[in-house]
Amino acid sequence: MRFFSRDKKESLDKGLNKTRESVLSKLGRIVLGKTKVDEDVLDNLEEVLITSDVGIDTTLKIIDRIEKRVAADKYVNTSELNNILRTEISNLLEENNSIDETDFYVPKDSKPYVILVVGVNGVGKTTTIGKLAYQFKSKGYSVILGAADTFRAAAVEQLTIWSQRVNVPIVKQKMGADPASVAFDSVSSAVANNADVVLIDTAGRLHNKINLMNELSKIQKVIQKVIPDAPHQVLLVLDGSTGQNAFEQAKQFTAATKVTDLALTKLDGTAKGGVVIGISDQFKIPVRYIGVGEGMEDLQIFNKVEFVDSLFKS
Repeated sequence: MRFFSRDKKESLDKGLNKTRESVLSKLGRIVLGKTKVDEDVLDNLEEVLITSDVGIDTTLKIIDRIEKRVAADKYVNTSELNNILRTEISNLLEENNSIDETDFYVPKDSKPYVILVVGVNGVGKTTTIGKLAYQFKSKGYSVILGAADTFRAAAVEQLTIWSQRVNVPIVKQKMGADPASVAFDSVSSAVANNADVVLIDTAGRLHNKINLMNELSKIQKVIQKVIPDAPHQVLLVLDGSTGQNAFEQAKQFTAATKVTDLALTKLDGTAKGGVVIGISDQFKIPVRYIGVGEGMEDLQIFNKVEFVDSLFKS
């Protein structure tokens, strides 16, 4: 297990501050005047986890595990509740395909490495692409951006600004152009220029799942004409601050296309960071990235050990 640098850990601690303060203060209230973890404490703990947007199903799993520990140990002091929660959530994340990386990397056997980025408008999708480009470039990789969200001029303009800010090339066409055509040009350019990574933005429309499915399928097919095993990653970006709405978006997109990885954004501005735990558990899709601040360096690899430590750090 590799761990974060001090700067990254401090950034993570700071980013989860609102969630941590909310969870710990609620935990403090439910054990007030109590000496042992009993049925009343567990009922209140269930409410704490649900109101922290962990989700009902995942919350029930966690409560069940704690109940079994309490039954086996006969007597569990309330002062131990924080550590028990930390352990059980860590164990849950361990089982859910979580990633143990602490830095950004590109597999050597996939060049160019194609990442197709999906998600509804407003979740921070384009910003996440820009931050990913920054992180990959800072590690020495050559990066190309593909502006395949051609239905919104603002999306292309925003991605263009990020390409200039990070100083990486962008492939784009006029407003309303065929997104698959932009994707094809993007990977073709990457091959021609021997680039390491291609990040392709896509339209964030959910009003018609069939159209979304068809569009993403078409994009993937044209990409495969250039690189048969691409895209290597289909990254779904979700807004962590929306709590249960993020669950619904994940359901819609995983039904429309095969999502391989998740990114949870805007965790620094919310007390709903528990959504990371629930989404990881319910969808069995690795949470690869989390956004814990506005800076380009504040997009981090999701590391379960560091995340749980920051969440319950007193």
